[in-house]
Amino acid sequence: RKPVVLSTGMSTLGEVERAVKELEEGGAREIILLHCTSAYPAPYSDVNLRAMETLRRAFGLPVGLSDHTPGIEIALAAAALGAVAIEKHFTLDRTAPGPDHAASIEPDELAALVRGVTAIGQAMGSGVKKPAPSEEPLRQAARRALYAARDLNPGRVISDGDLIALRPATGISPEHINLLTGRRLKVPKRRGEPITWEDLA
Repeated sequence: RKPVVLSTGMSTLGEVERAVKELEEGGAREIILLHCTSAYPAPYSDVNLRAMETLRRAFGLPVGLSDHTPGIEIALAAAALGAVAIEKHFTLDRTAPGPDHAASIEPDELAALVRGVTAIGQAMGSGVKKPAPSEEPLRQAARRALYAARDLNPGRVISDGDLIALRPATGISPEHINLLTGRRLKVPKRRGEPITWEDLA
């Protein structure tokens, strides 16, 4: 009943299936699958990050990456693809003797990896497409509204040529231009003044 982090290096999907079955039959209830390429260092062309999604779909379990590539770029990409855990070899000196040091990251890289994964986690968001809170102050300034393209007298029936879309968005959105054309103005409008619903008869 201990939580298990299962690295899947050198494995086929069928072998992973058998391992997961053995764990579950043995009482494991919390399992994380780490996609892994067991080469030291692992070539980028052999990493196959998309296999993380294959594991997630096949077993319905959280997935991560056991990363043996040089640097931190692949680990950051895994975080962006939804890795819930990243294993990375760590050393104080990559030039030290022994098989693992060359495929390990040093302290400054580990710090950069932690910062990057934290930033990616914050940036992933909910997936709902809507304006972000930080966009709201710019929204009115960056978007456009309908303004008078020329001096317009009261009673004028508005045509497309009487309107121009300008910033800021202080009036009616250009998406409503068809609701304005054919309407009469109640008040005079100088060139460059915004048109509002209250201006219309």
